Amino acid sequence: MKLNEVLQWAGTAFILSMYVVSNFFKGEDDLRNFLALLGGLCYATWAYRVANKPQMIVNVVAITLCVLGLFKVLG
Repeated sequence: MKLNEVLQWAGTAFILSMYVVSNFFKGEDDLRNFLALLGGLCYATWAYRVANKPQMIVNVVAITLCVLGLFKVLG
């Protein structure tokens, strides 16, 4: 049970960090996408562990978009 809480709080911290970067550091697309990816991975892992299928779908889509965004920015 403790691991589920850690995953949720870590995901929350990464997503909030992504919003900070998005709003205060405009040129940091790679960092923003990386933080979003980490947040999505935390939430996807949590959703898998608690068998929350709608949340898993949202996070798989979000992770896919973050990876594509990172390839676009870095490639």
